[in-house]
Amino acid sequence: MTQAAIWRSMAEADLPAVPPISDVVHGKYTERLEVFAERLALYPQGCFVLEQAGEIIGYCITHPWHKYQPVDLDILLGAIPADTGTYFLHDIALLPAARGSGAGAAGVNLVLAHARDAGFAEVALVAVNGADSFWETRGFVKDEDPTIVRKLLDSYGEGVFYMVNPLED
Repeated sequence: MTQAAIWRSMAEADLPAVPPISDVVHGKYTERLEVFAERLALYPQGCFVLEQAGEIIGYCITHPWHKYQPVDLDILLGAIPADTGTYFLHDIALLPAARGSGAGAAGVNLVLAHARDAGFAEVALVAVNGADSFWETRGFVKDEDPTIVRKLLDSYGEGVFYMVNPLED
């Protein structure tokens, strides 16, 4: 019998596993280890790993941020602003072996619950690699504001979407 995968809080010792998972899942959108380490240092309560039988097979990085200001790819933030109004799902990635197990939905539910508990009215993200259809099934809608689309093109390139989930009580 295979041991079930569980989401747990990320620890600093988990960081070396994150970029290789991102390479597999995100390819050209993979960020430097320093970016993941900074997110963990700035907002540890929003960082999780998916673990199965002692192996990290997925991760999720989230933090408060400003609405309509998607975070550029592969940059350091320096700090989480005090006046945020949106919860930002920076990245979630599951190795292929974890897909289809319900772990992705469980990770998203974890993020949505955390955002609600922290008092946020919405969660935003940047969908890459055709993931917009997955996010739509999880209550996210595309925001086609031209200013956001232009910013995404400048940082990420074609085929990405800014999406928002207006959390319901």
